[in-house]
Amino acid sequence: MRILITNDDGIDSPSILRLAEWAKKLGEVTVAAPKTEQSGKSQAIDFRNAVEIKRVDLTDGVEAYSVDSTPADCVRFGVTGLHREYDIVFSGVNRGYNLGEDISYSGTVGAILEAGRLGIRAIAFSCDVDCAERAFSEIDDVYAFITENGLLAHAELLNVNFPRDASKGFAITKQGTTFYTDEFVDCGNGTFLQVGEPVLYESDDISTDIIAIQNGYVSITPITAIKTDLAAYDKLKEIRK
Repeated sequence: MRILITNDDGIDSPSILRLAEWAKKLGEVTVAAPKTEQSGKSQAIDFRNAVEIKRVDLTDGVEAYSVDSTPADCVRFGVTGLHREYDIVFSGVNRGYNLGEDISYSGTVGAILEAGRLGIRAIAFSCDVDCAERAFSEIDDVYAFITENGLLAHAELLNVNFPRDASKGFAITKQGTTFYTDEFVDCGNGTFLQVGEPVLYESDDISTDIIAIQNGYVSITPITAIKTDLAAYDKLKEIRK
């Protein structure tokens, strides 16, 4: 199996090194990751500027590149720049959850959306900011659950989030709603900082990603890049001018 790995925390993130070392047992691994942190860049690409790309030493048996651009551009380089085909793209493990509406902003998720655009199955992995050890202690079980149940045969893109503590199991989930509050804080001198706090929900309905995580389950959400409102389209498609 040929595997491409990226992230949005940057090439120097300890988690991408560990993900690459874990993935080596699955097949041939190539890494293309941002030179610097690219959180919140979604599926952005840079088509106006020359992009610095350098070969780097990451770990034995892995070809790795530092890309001075976004996670989506890292995937694009791995495919169209290196002229290679891959069986799967792994993105992460992100330092911070990617849940609910926040996945629209996530560079980690943006990378797998770009993989999907290029016709490659992909999985985004995320965990709480200081819980990488927990994620890697369960990643074998999660990947086995995905493969043994043929999830990628039904969904090309999966968004996986690990709970903070030992998981109670795996939940196939839908995208939830708000996970963070949003506020612009005046810092003076005409500058503002965006801040927020996690939104907590009291519910045992683990069908959505946020509540599954808050109840201690690994959340596995099939996602898609399609922007068409299909329900509206089906109702409106017969309208003609």
